[in-house]
This record gives sequence, structure tokens and C-alpha cells, in this order.
Amino acid sequence: MANGPAPFSDIGKRAKELLYKDYNFDHKFSLSIPNSTGLGLIATGLKKDQVFVGDISTLYKSGNTTVDVKVDTYSNVSTKVTVNDVLHGTKAALSFSIPDHKSGKLDVQYLHPHAAIDSSIGLNPSPLLELSAAIGSKDLCLGAEVGFNTTSASFTKYNAGVAFNKPDFSAALMLADKGQTLKTSYIHYVDRPDGFTVAAEMTHRFSSFENRFTIGSSQFIDPKTVLKTRFSDDGKAAFQCQRAWRPNSLITLSAEYDSTKIFSSSTKFGLALSLKP
Repeated sequence: MANGPAPFSDIGKRAKELLYKDYNFDHKFSLSIPNSTGLGLIATGLKKDQVFVGDISTLYKSGNTTVDVKVDTYSNVSTKVTVNDVLHGTKAALSFSIPDHKSGKLDVQYLHPHAAIDSSIGLNPSPLLELSAAIGSKDLCLGAEVGFNTTSASFTKYNAGVAFNKPDFSAALMLADKGQTLKTSYIHYVDRPDGFTVAAEMTHRFSSFENRFTIGSSQFIDPKTVLKTRFSDDGKAAFQCQRAWRPNSLITLSAEYDSTKIFSSSTKFGLALSLKP
């Protein structure tokens, strides 16, 4: 819903994306080939240390139905069938993997002008149940999520959060890790021609009284190039340069320096290439 609250999983998402999205310290390649008939092909590959893994997926769209089939390096086949508008404002998705016969899962999402509800149930004899909900509006929303393991009859998670969103900033407060961690995040879009944006995330753990923080920024160097930086209290500094060298195709260079590593390699580099003809 345009004026309704976003799903609970979106609380704090804007700041998290600026601070962490697309940072990659390995070698990654992806190729997307869309098709006007509704059938698309996506191939990805990742080289981490001396190991190379990859997958190929096909995406088929027809009306309100989307079918996504993925095959990875280890011959695992993952399938997800999504149907939009099963009922008004409701979306359902069925996913499963082969040969893992216990991987079946049904997700249902319902969006209302004043609420967003997500539910998930595992399709096996001892399913994992998850439910999240957010109420309010697109500007101010309050939400919570809970997970329950029917095998052990125990809660796997219970979190709560609140978000306040405006066109030029977004702030979020989250009580996570079963009430053991308090997270706050903030992102501000500065009114400048280069789209300069700053974000910060702070974490406090009640059990150990540990405080952590991460700050970052993003700005356009030119219309096709974005530069991002990130600094954290553990002594790590990272930067990312992403350039659209042709329409819908991106090349991303990431680097991270760890000031705490004196006698070992303190710098990591990563390169990601995304092609979409």
C-alpha cells in the first residue's frame, strides 16, 4: 500500500543498505538476460579464496504468477512460486529445494492501508512458524516479529521495532535478539546536487554492556558513479566505488582496511561485475 506501513523487515532498512549493501570483498560476477516473453535467465558466480561457486536461475512471469528456479554448483534445485493478489492485498509464495525434502515453506503477506502482516510456515511434520506485523503509516510504524519451533516448543526469536520516515531522513529503534540487544539507526539525505547521504547504526548489548557503532556516507562523483564510505568502532574502514559503465550494468570495487591486524594482511579487496544486456 502506497500510504501504508512497510513490512516489519523494512524497519531500519534504509540505513542498513547504505552501510552494508553491495560491499563485497571477493570476486563476483552476475549476468541477467531478460526476455519480453516473460522468461529471464540469471547466472552468478563467486570466487572466495580458491573456491568458486555459482548458480543459474530462470525467472518466468505470467500474469500474477512468478516462478523462480535456481540450480547451484552442488546440484541443489531451489524453486519458488509467487502469486500476487490471491486476495486483495495478499501475496503468497511457495518455496522448496531438492533434494532437501524438509525445505518446503509457505509465505503469505497481507498489506493494508494501516497494517502489513507477514507469515511463514514450514511444510514438514515439525514446522517452524514465523509471524511479523507492522501497524501505522508510511511515516510512522510500530512492529514486532516472533518465531516458534514446534519441535522444541520454544521461541526462536522475538523482536520489536519502531520507525519514523520522512523524505529527507529515516530513524529506527529495534529491540532484537530476544530483547538482549538494542539497535538504533539513522539516515539523512542532505539537500546537495551530489546526493550526499549519511547514515549511522549503534548497538547496545544488555548482557555485556557492549556498545558498537558504524557510520557511513554516500555521494555521486558523477551521474554514473557512486562513492560510499564506512567506518566502525572495531577499527575497520571501508569504501566502495560503483559505476554504471553501460545502462543496467554495474562494476563495483570494494576495499576494507582493518587497523587491528598488525602482523597479518590488513586490507581486503573485492570486485563485482553485473551485466544486463
